[in-house]
Amino acid sequence: MNVLTLILAGGRERRLSILAAHRAKPALPFAGKYRIIDFALSNCVNSGLRRVALLTDYRPQSLLDHVGLGGPWDLDRRRPNGLFIWQPFRDEYNEDIYRGTAGALLQNRRRLAEDGCDVTMVLSGDQLYAMDYRPLLAAHAERGADLTIGVVPVPSDQVDRFGMVVVDNDGRVAEFQEKPRQTTSTLGSMGVYVFNTARLLQRLQEDARDPASSHDIGRNLLPRMVQFDNVFAHVFDGYWQDVGSLPVYWRSQLDLLDENPRLDLNNLNWLIRTRSEERPPVKLLPGAQVHRSLISNGCIVQGQVINSVLSPGVRVAPGAVVRDSIVMLNTVVEADAVVDRCIVDEQVRIGPGAQVGADVGQLRPNMTEPEHITQGLTVIGYGAKIPTGAVIGRQCRIDPETTEDALPGLEVPSGTTVMQALQAVR
Repeated sequence: MNVLTLILAGGRERRLSILAAHRAKPALPFAGKYRIIDFALSNCVNSGLRRVALLTDYRPQSLLDHVGLGGPWDLDRRRPNGLFIWQPFRDEYNEDIYRGTAGALLQNRRRLAEDGCDVTMVLSGDQLYAMDYRPLLAAHAERGADLTIGVVPVPSDQVDRFGMVVVDNDGRVAEFQEKPRQTTSTLGSMGVYVFNTARLLQRLQEDARDPASSHDIGRNLLPRMVQFDNVFAHVFDGYWQDVGSLPVYWRSQLDLLDENPRLDLNNLNWLIRTRSEERPPVKLLPGAQVHRSLISNGCIVQGQVINSVLSPGVRVAPGAVVRDSIVMLNTVVEADAVVDRCIVDEQVRIGPGAQVGADVGQLRPNMTEPEHITQGLTVIGYGAKIPTGAVIGRQCRIDPETTEDALPGLEVPSGTTVMQALQAVR
């Protein structure tokens, strides 16, 4: 079976707030040394799939810098194999952006046709799971399917987050419901699709001619194929997580600190590969205390790190405490500072004695993103500078590149957003 794998890696996720301000969601750091895109790429090569294209769009530079020519995943190969970057382009028919997920496939229809693969597998580049795709592909071939959808069991209170799949006793999909409020189905789409390439091209052309279509795979393409084609579901019973919000991004990393996490990064039979930076080993100096944490290479710890994840190059100075937090590359937590229940982006400086995520006063919803910044989390954007002695409450948002003089004083109440670009607080 000739398989072309397409990874949709260009979307912006507004629920991730300022973490997605300067990068695509698949480029977000995860578990210290990884990026989210590493999971889809590693699943491909571990499954023997070496013809892979990334479809990028929104702020792709960080992602492109990370994947390079595909060397860490053994994808720097001669054609027709290898890692390819398919970016939107402008011609007499197309604009220079992708209009929806199905629109991204349509814009590349000539590439799909000329590639000559009988099967096209489409993946989302922003999900966490370790899956061998070979049983899925085998089931697709055995059934003579036009489309096979990877599905996972979904709790009844979360069905409105998924494309829900109704199946009969033979596994055939009878109905596809995009994020319904209520349903009898218990199976949700993983964003893993195996298409018969010829049928995919046919349905994409039909969708392009529909003026009412939003050109989305879940909303438009799949319901049409369920109506007219042979569509089956394939159940995956392993760990799977769509990192679509700040609480999920935070919690899914802290879950890795369990003694036996559901997502096992230590499985030598299914390595998650990444572009590792050349960094020295972790250095724990006198006074360092580390409890139940992931510490990446290049980190220097002299304070306390408790139930947290540190990316490469993070420094925790004497007397400082990092607790229940995600701290990204090259951030410095100065002496006697406290970082509690926070997500701290790259290149941030937390000044001496500062308290970030402080439990002071009444907990209030965030003023600008009450639906996104929740569960007491505080988010510090890329390159922000927190001044000496500042006290920043919970559910605050400090925007990227915020300077020390942009803060409204040394005490920032819970729920505050500091917007550096406007030099104002809302």
